[in-house]
Amino acid sequence: MSGSRELILGRVRRALADVPEDDTPYEQAVPRDYRERHGERTPAETVDLLAENLADYRAVVHRTSAPGLPSVLAGILAARGARTVLVPAGLPSHWLTGVEQVPDRAESTPYELDRVDSVVTGCAVAIAETGTLVLDGSPDQGRRRITLVPDHHICVVRVPDQVVSSVPQALRRLAPARPMTWISGPSATSDIELERVEGVHGPRTLEVVLMSEA
Repeated sequence: MSGSRELILGRVRRALADVPEDDTPYEQAVPRDYRERHGERTPAETVDLLAENLADYRAVVHRTSAPGLPSVLAGILAARGARTVLVPAGLPSHWLTGVEQVPDRAESTPYELDRVDSVVTGCAVAIAETGTLVLDGSPDQGRRRITLVPDHHICVVRVPDQVVSSVPQALRRLAPARPMTWISGPSATSDIELERVEGVHGPRTLEVVLMSEA
């Protein structure tokens, strides 16, 4: 293995032997004049596009106002038959009522997390053009593993404040040092004989609540 590695690196060094050193930082040397989004949309149209793309990825989308959120969450959990709900430390306490809340603890084992019926989190940003939710480990989102082990994830997105059109716009809002999780629909893979299998790498069911704060 080491012989092959040195062979490849040797070829790279020889190929770069006559290339002058460049003191310009990468961020300055590479132009970033690409278009940040495709087309012009109002905030409402951007949220509609997000809902459309989330549904296209087989996520279940709900819409509500801030006062109606507790009722919507209660209805989702009741329909699911969920009795235990994993809750990040920073999730607003009034969002959930009438269920056993399981705290996000560092010492929880994967087996304990797997026995939880559902997990409810907020999000950092949602990307309309790709139907993607981004979690960054903030207090209302908790540790990365709590959204990967339980089979049912409910993610609350504040609209329109947390919704952007494109990936470049989302990156401007995110801190690269944070533990980010990018979610585009329920966990799914078609690696084996091109058959779609859900729930292999994360929750089998993703429900997204678009909560208007206006």
